[in-house]
Amino acid sequence: MSASYILKRVLAAFVTLLFILVFNFFLFRTLGDPVKLIARDQQMSVDEQDALRKQLCLDRPPLEQFTQCYMPQLLHGNLGQTASGDDVSTLIWDRIPKTLLLTGTATLLATIMGVWVGIKAGWKRGSRFDRWTLMTSMTFYSTPEFLLGMFFIIVFAAWLGWFPISGYQNVVTPTTGFAHVLDVLNHLFLPCLTLTLGYFGEYSLVMRASMLDVVAEDFTTASRAKGIRESEVRNRHVVPNAMLPIITASVLYFGFIIAGAVGVEYVFSYPGLGLLTVDALDSTNLALLEGLFLFFSAAIIVANLVADVLMGYVDPRIRYG
Repeated sequence: MSASYILKRVLAAFVTLLFILVFNFFLFRTLGDPVKLIARDQQMSVDEQDALRKQLCLDRPPLEQFTQCYMPQLLHGNLGQTASGDDVSTLIWDRIPKTLLLTGTATLLATIMGVWVGIKAGWKRGSRFDRWTLMTSMTFYSTPEFLLGMFFIIVFAAWLGWFPISGYQNVVTPTTGFAHVLDVLNHLFLPCLTLTLGYFGEYSLVMRASMLDVVAEDFTTASRAKGIRESEVRNRHVVPNAMLPIITASVLYFGFIIAGAVGVEYVFSYPGLGLLTVDALDSTNLALLEGLFLFFSAAIIVANLVADVLMGYVDPRIRYG
């Protein structure tokens, strides 16, 4: 892979990130005065509001705020403070491990299941396995994740009592060591199952469609005409080429899963970035929303950059096209 190809992708990602920085700065300053929101919660006097506005650099023109306050603070990892005085960066970083544990595990399981089902269904198009898995995949893909989560809560938590209804761990009687790991896994099971089934439908459908496209290619017909065994045609020629869309989708989805599954985290009260976003919206916490928006955008931009470079490596047609 040439250095110019990577350089072009990095430059494009940098320009996109710069645009997001500018857009993020001016967007949240058009939604209202953060000092007034803080003053409403803390009952601050006019003089205290003026002092806080000066402290937050809101007493200057917008351009000076961006160049002299916003960007220097951002380069030092400072995303501002909430109305209650909490550091936005700390709030976000505290939630990242929980979100990655939930959505990362669900995505990994869904990818393995979806790819296996998609390969088998696409290779045996029209078979009973293909018909049943296609119907199942379409059902899970079209079902809203929050609705699926509420169904699991009713059946497995409220009715059968097998799993906790919500949360990340038992806060009443905290545990340590291996018991803590089991407690976290117990709380993780239902939200992870919900996301896994939702992602599974999408991955299996994408893999099946990709298999059907590659099976219809001329090189597949030529491989069969040479007398190569069907299993070798599938494993050595069809599957590697059909995996390309899945590779792209998996890397791209990594940027999205960092943002968390808002609906699922809200239904299960799972303390990840998705639930943090809902809380910020409910409390009109502009500083926290601004930090979350910037973090999510940067994660997606980086994921797109990785996907571009990775696809250029595994598929030479892209970088030479």
